[in-house]
Amino acid sequence: MRSPSPMPARRARGFTLPELLVAIAIGLLILVGMTTLFVRNSRAQAEVEKANRQVENGRFGIDLLTTDLRNAGFYGEFDPTGMATPTSVPDPCGNSLAVLAAALPLHVQGYNNDAAAIPICVQDRRAGTDVLVVRHTRPCIAGASDCQEDVSGPLFQASLCNNDSELDNASITEYFRLDTSTTNLNRHKRDCTTVADTRRYETHIYFVANNDNGSDGIPTLKRAELRIASDGTLGFVIVPLAEGIENMQLEYGVDTDGDGKPDLFTPTPDSANGCTDAACAAANWRSVMSVRINLLARNTEATPGYTDTRSYVLGHLADGSNNTIAAANDHFKRHVFQSLVPMPNPIGRKQS
Repeated sequence: MRSPSPMPARRARGFTLPELLVAIAIGLLILVGMTTLFVRNSRAQAEVEKANRQVENGRFGIDLLTTDLRNAGFYGEFDPTGMATPTSVPDPCGNSLAVLAAALPLHVQGYNNDAAAIPICVQDRRAGTDVLVVRHTRPCIAGASDCQEDVSGPLFQASLCNNDSELDNASITEYFRLDTSTTNLNRHKRDCTTVADTRRYETHIYFVANNDNGSDGIPTLKRAELRIASDGTLGFVIVPLAEGIENMQLEYGVDTDGDGKPDLFTPTPDSANGCTDAACAAANWRSVMSVRINLLARNTEATPGYTDTRSYVLGHLADGSNNTIAAANDHFKRHVFQSLVPMPNPIGRKQS
């Protein structure tokens, strides 16, 4: 029997040119689709990150202002109610101990967006934005383990000793000490023997600057802080707080009948209720019981293809009409943050 003949070997062959071209075209289409999807996802993620930073900066700015305002007028055990109201609104950039002590009754003061005179220690202020001054001591006792002493500044000491030298027959200016030298802090506790506790005294001046660093063009919420310089003198140091804060507009709740409750809200307490002289303006600031904060935050980076055509309402003007900020018509996204902050220290003194 004859054995079957072997199968003929098949010749291997590759892709034809048309097949190769079709495969390349399909691959390119898939690659273009994936690249487009990746780019769109990256852009979307970048916008989400921008929005998150904007919200974080806006909330941080509100929280920081709220916390500071709630401490406004806190001087430990000292009650400034008996102090005379200054004859005029003090210069918040004044750095002498006498000026600082005389300004204690004014726990807050401010400058409206169109104010002609802005404090000299406020630098690079963005035009059309408000300035806020807050005065208080730190809640914690200087030197305590739970009191962070990250900056230097003047110290405040309240007397609790009820003897002739400190309280009974003395001027109210003897009820406390405000000084940069601990050797001059000689007030006592109730036993009239133990030296009284000291707290760090702070003056904070909040404002919106045109730039965060140098001339980078990023609007930023900043504050000037009262500190002791290396040569022992008092001065103000500007500290950036929150990037992207483009505008700050404030309204103040003024107590006009002495019951500790705001009877009117105005951006200009200096002239509220027909006030026409410097002493009246100072008295009005002393009667501020709450502050309504309006912040306008924007992204720190532009969004290509987007144009902000919206206007924003940031509180009210002195005549009661809306304080409307016109549309910027640029490529930055924005959001308004608002808060009404009562100040318990001056409210409690009025109601006691």
